[in-house]
Amino acid sequence: MTSNKPTEWGGAADAELAPVMRVVDFVLIYAALWLPTYARGEAWDQKDWTAATIAAVLFMVIGQSLRIYQSTREMRLKPQLVRIWGGWVVGVVPILLFLLFISKRSEEYSRFSVSTWFVLAPLLVSVWRTATTLTLRELRAHGYNTRAAAIVGMTELGERLALQFKGVPSLGLEVHGFYDDRGEERCHPIPESLGQRAGDLADAVDAARAGEIDLIYIAFPLRAEPRIAELLRQLSDTTASVYLAADFFAYDLLHARWGTLGGVPTVSLHETPFYGVDGWLKRLEDIVIGTLILITIAIPMLVIGICVKLTSPGPALFRQRRYGLNGEVINVLKFRSMTVTEDGPEIKQATAGDARITKLGAFLRRTNLDELPQFFNVLEGSMSIVGPRPHAVAHNELYRKRIQGYMLRHKVKPGITGWAQVNGWRGETDTLDKMEKRIEHDLDYIRNWSLLWDIQIISMTVFGSGARRNAY
Repeated sequence: MTSNKPTEWGGAADAELAPVMRVVDFVLIYAALWLPTYARGEAWDQKDWTAATIAAVLFMVIGQSLRIYQSTREMRLKPQLVRIWGGWVVGVVPILLFLLFISKRSEEYSRFSVSTWFVLAPLLVSVWRTATTLTLRELRAHGYNTRAAAIVGMTELGERLALQFKGVPSLGLEVHGFYDDRGEERCHPIPESLGQRAGDLADAVDAARAGEIDLIYIAFPLRAEPRIAELLRQLSDTTASVYLAADFFAYDLLHARWGTLGGVPTVSLHETPFYGVDGWLKRLEDIVIGTLILITIAIPMLVIGICVKLTSPGPALFRQRRYGLNGEVINVLKFRSMTVTEDGPEIKQATAGDARITKLGAFLRRTNLDELPQFFNVLEGSMSIVGPRPHAVAHNELYRKRIQGYMLRHKVKPGITGWAQVNGWRGETDTLDKMEKRIEHDLDYIRNWSLLWDIQIISMTVFGSGARRNAY
């Protein structure tokens, strides 16, 4: 247990730090524009004040939605930095460029100053946030900014909580002890390195009343509702903060999220990650990157289309029905790479040396160039650049009956490329195991999505070898 002075100081520090973080971020965004302006010997005038103010306010609003200003105990450094850059690059910058475009004032700003500002602002905020987080970690390592936490329930869930406290020092939580009113033979064995048994439930209440415990985490299974209710009634006579660590890990969670329905607390077990601001960020990513890519590949696409038309009979483009978001049928565009355009109730997957594949088609499939027209699907809104690859309707109906959780991949829009594809899980799925691995990667992407991960997958698609493995 920590001493009273560090614990009391640490209990209020995070709450007091949030406004400071906002003020410093505000100042850094102004400084990031002022520095290149000053370096070029230009005067700082009203237009600069206006641009910096709009950017700072936008960043505050987007940052609040992205939970950038929540307690540093609740978020690790990497997710903080990802959200800072994502909120700025995909949120603030496109809005600023749009405002400059419609106001017809872009010529008033130095391209050098604005370009430097767009990079320097998130960089300064990231450096400041990193320094703050590392400083708090160092303080916690020396006993400051820490809080004593008791775990009620010697269960597997209680052990996982203790592992988190010990494995993530930035949380600033130390296990005061485990409390349970069951006999040793009924309790889950807890390694001594994670904490000692400190007593039963009555002892936990007494310790809370005595001010020895800051936080109490209840780690009983959900079926122990009567015991939990009685414990909460007794703890209401203390000032300890109480958390219920419900064991939802027993279910196949897909981006679970807490919410309320008419005042009734709920938790979503199967939900899309692209909800609210994250959904806008994902859509902005698709529009901005998709537009830039389409401008770049317009002429190559025209050449490919002509070559497809000249080298084999049939249309240059092929539309195939696939399942999209929420299982709705969409028409996916591709350059035709076969001599057939199958889209019926039974579709044979392409295999190595498939006679239906044209010579040009083999090259297009191996290099993923046959997928380029799907950027029109992206701008239309039926697909994303990154997401689970869409399967033919016939294949969906087959595998949804054989693989548990198969249809959960349709909680997001299908993608031109995806986590499964860059890891080599593409091409023919001649065994159930191969399709299961593909679905495993798709669901892993949905559970852990981040803007930075999308950029990484795009980069791996272009430069990596995994995306071309099994491509035929």
